[in-house]
Amino acid sequence: MIISASRRTDIPAFFSEWFINRIEAQYAYVRNPMNIHQVSKINLMPSIVDCIVFWSKNPNPLIGKLDRLNEYMYYFQFTLNAYNKDLEANLPSLEDRIQTFQVLSELIGRQRVIWRYDPIILNSRYSINWHIEKFEYIARQLCDHTEKVTISFIDLYTTISNNIKGKNICELSYDQKNTIAKSLSEIAHSYGLKIDTCAEDIDLSAYGIDHAHCIDEKLIAKLLDCSIDVSKDKNQRSECGCAVSIDLGLYNTCQNGCAYCYANHNANIRKRTFEAYDSGSPLLCSQVTELDKITERKVKSQRNMQLNLFNI
Repeated sequence: MIISASRRTDIPAFFSEWFINRIEAQYAYVRNPMNIHQVSKINLMPSIVDCIVFWSKNPNPLIGKLDRLNEYMYYFQFTLNAYNKDLEANLPSLEDRIQTFQVLSELIGRQRVIWRYDPIILNSRYSINWHIEKFEYIARQLCDHTEKVTISFIDLYTTISNNIKGKNICELSYDQKNTIAKSLSEIAHSYGLKIDTCAEDIDLSAYGIDHAHCIDEKLIAKLLDCSIDVSKDKNQRSECGCAVSIDLGLYNTCQNGCAYCYANHNANIRKRTFEAYDSGSPLLCSQVTELDKITERKVKSQRNMQLNLFNI
């Protein structure tokens, strides 16, 4: 079983104590986003969890707790953009986040910290040339601390329409995507970085850009030194190449304040939900009620120890 922590919120930044408590208890409860009173109990024993994939824009609060994850394999999808407070209101400074990235890489290895430069947004403030300049600057700081960068272009979900109102943000054209991709690819390759796209249907292979597998069965197999028997996650968009995983997060809880975020639908709900945070609860930002139906999810390790990775 692969754990995603999380596409729905920034667990390392805001809920690291909760996560570690769940690891030490060796189980967590997760609400079904489509039916909040349907709760799954997830076994988090080390023998069951093959890998944890962390998604974060500021994993610094978790770094001091990583020694409590010694029985687990994990890696980070670390989003690092250079936007100002108009788009990313509550993040630490760019320099602080770059330093966090470097420190994390030194602790666990550059293979296990993947740089995400996404989403790419264009408007009067953030031009193509602005992205090229900022991407090159960040690449220069991170090239010794990661092996790969993943990019994506803004998706205008209906849930973000109020948050981006007045910011003059629109979908990128085919030509704009190609122009940006070509330049970023040249920069990435000049610093020895692989580059791919997350859940994009556009073919950018002419620039040496692959389609990403952010929850990556090949990387996980390499880290574990054995094959794993996993399938593509059918619950994600068709363009997504991720392997199937179980997400421990909860929507409307992230406090990073990113205007483009699909995971926060309403500011008032987000505030109210975050106020319910209890690091001792088995549920993230929630408590079990009499209306909840708890079902233990059937999970197992997907490691195939008989097939060594390098003999396949």
